[in-house]
Amino acid sequence: MMNIRFHMIGLVAPLLLVFAVQSGLAQANLPIYTDRLVNGFQDWSWGSRNLTNTAPVRSGTRSISATFSAWQGLSFHHAEFSVVPYAAFAFWANGGAAGGQILRVYAEYGTNRTAGVQLAPLPTNAWRQYVIPLADLGVADVTNLHRLTLQLTSFGTTGTWFVDDIELISKPAPAVVNISVNSLTALRTVDARWFGVNTAIWDDYLGDDITERTQTISLLTEMGTTTLRFPGGSISDEYHWATGTTLTNTWRWNTTFTEFAMIATNIRAHVFITVNYGTGTPEEAAAWVRHSNLTNNYGFKYWEIGNECYGPWETDSNTYPHDPFTYATRAKAYIEQMKAADPTIKVGVVAAPGENSFSNQYTALRPVVNPRTGQTNYGWTPIMLATLKSLGVKPDFLVHHHYPQWTPENPTHCPVSDPFLLQSAVNWASDAADLRQQIIDYYGPGGEDIELVVTENNCDAGAQGRQSTSLVNALYYADSLGQLAKTEFNAFVWWDLRNGTDTKGCFDPTLYGWRNYGDLGMINGPTNRHPVFYGAKMMSHLMRAGDDVLEATSDYPLLAAYAARKPSGALALLVINKDSVTTLVARITLNDFIPHAVAQVRFYGIPQDEAARTNAHISKQDISLTNAPVGQTFTHLFPPYSLTLFTFAPAPARLEPVHATADQFVFRIYGQRRARYVIESSPDLTTWTPVSTNSLAGPTLTLTNTIKPNEPQQFWRAVWRP
Repeated sequence: MMNIRFHMIGLVAPLLLVFAVQSGLAQANLPIYTDRLVNGFQDWSWGSRNLTNTAPVRSGTRSISATFSAWQGLSFHHAEFSVVPYAAFAFWANGGAAGGQILRVYAEYGTNRTAGVQLAPLPTNAWRQYVIPLADLGVADVTNLHRLTLQLTSFGTTGTWFVDDIELISKPAPAVVNISVNSLTALRTVDARWFGVNTAIWDDYLGDDITERTQTISLLTEMGTTTLRFPGGSISDEYHWATGTTLTNTWRWNTTFTEFAMIATNIRAHVFITVNYGTGTPEEAAAWVRHSNLTNNYGFKYWEIGNECYGPWETDSNTYPHDPFTYATRAKAYIEQMKAADPTIKVGVVAAPGENSFSNQYTALRPVVNPRTGQTNYGWTPIMLATLKSLGVKPDFLVHHHYPQWTPENPTHCPVSDPFLLQSAVNWASDAADLRQQIIDYYGPGGEDIELVVTENNCDAGAQGRQSTSLVNALYYADSLGQLAKTEFNAFVWWDLRNGTDTKGCFDPTLYGWRNYGDLGMINGPTNRHPVFYGAKMMSHLMRAGDDVLEATSDYPLLAAYAARKPSGALALLVINKDSVTTLVARITLNDFIPHAVAQVRFYGIPQDEAARTNAHISKQDISLTNAPVGQTFTHLFPPYSLTLFTFAPAPARLEPVHATADQFVFRIYGQRRARYVIESSPDLTTWTPVSTNSLAGPTLTLTNTIKPNEPQQFWRAVWRP
């Protein structure tokens, strides 16, 4: 009988880790009024009211007083949002000296207004809490709530009454959240241009000398940056690259194009350059291309014509400023002259979702008709695309910028919201679909290969407060890029590397965080890393260029999941806990993927942020790396406000003999579905010879091998191949 042995490579059975957890865990409520309107709610009331009343108050130092006639109301508006995490609307009310007022509470969502709920009379000179289930209001689980109103009816008294501590009461968190990863179907391939950051001419630490340059290169490398943009947002439309000056100034900005180029070429970054449209010329832009790519051989490929030229906040010296027809007409000259300088470059134009967005007195002069719908539209993008088409010129890409919030320098209320920011990243799918449809409608055939890119994103386009430097912005960064990765956007460039300290904006105690300044930069000063730096670093571990984006789902909106498959066969899963107070428990299922028994686990969250607050060693502020036992299904705990990244190596294949005879044997491979395995043999467990390559349609494959007469003892193994 032949002496046949199998080199067994262990395949770990699915492992279920069970934690003792308490069901019905509380999560954070959503304040609407706490001495002021917060979380972005606005006063849309009608009737005489005072939102800074000092007596009586239920808590804090202020309340709202209302002296209304019948059917006037206190009304609180917000851009449409999902109430899926919330169960009830609650507030405290005091009827004052009169008492006996009878209120009706109703809600509005989309174009709908609910019938409302009539409340018991308000107490006299006393506070009473009213809690109204959202189901009773008719808005349970709606995703487009935008207004809540307390209306005084004619059925009671009309004396002055008071309201305080208005909020949405959260639902209990589920005992277990279900997360599922589909390991077989790739949504798309990861683009290297997703790992981008803006750099700016005002950055005093970017690379004036070798020390600063080395420092910046080290930080960008640590963060996994593969794309840079220059010279910096709105200032691009004032910047003259050859002199390093802006507008008619004679003084030069700190960072030069040459210094930027040394950084970019050192890390071999993809580069987006924004040329001056607002106060520049096509000739100036073409000269920049020649200087960059012909004189210096930098090979910078992506060039944008202006920055947010649709916006009145941008410098635009044209006769018709912020006019899409003028922009498109001039863009033709920019594209032709820049590509004449270097035909290999790609040139993009600025765009915005919405067929009527950024309409103005100039867009009204040249409306365009959508040939698909027959509707007349006045927005920037339709007019620009239709004009470019009529001129016979095609851009290589459309540039989109997105900031979900805006804060004035001295806000009277807090327009910024942590929970709403962490709901907002779902915009990318609709934005991509909108822009693609506009290309189809207004540019038509030939526009299929116009790319969509994002070259600015951050939490807030206005004055920067606490949120910009808080852990919440790191969660938003990861969530935003995770959502964008499931769309056709082919670049993601965050605003920005170093921006500067801002002490204006919102520092309301309803916002998480401890820093007493705002800053959209990932870095403050030379090396002070903000949480979003680590958010970007975590995303570079989740996925890199060439990986496959996989579908990961969660059945609870406050626990988001994103996944990618590596060329090595490893699978990565990022889980984001968006709840500020609750440790969530998830049961994770890896469909059609059998992991090695132990996974790497990277973690970033409140402990690291606290380490930064107490000025602990930088290693304590960084992403932690540990190992954890896992299986095809397993359970894990996710602390509040945290990023947790699993990297699963595929379990090695297992070979089992079925039967053997003198001249052949039959064996079965147990491994990853749809994976390829090379069957190898060895006489000594040192030298291995390939015998055959096989793909598994299912979790097993049965093979028959012929045995040569007098063949020496053999060992066999199955090796996974990408």
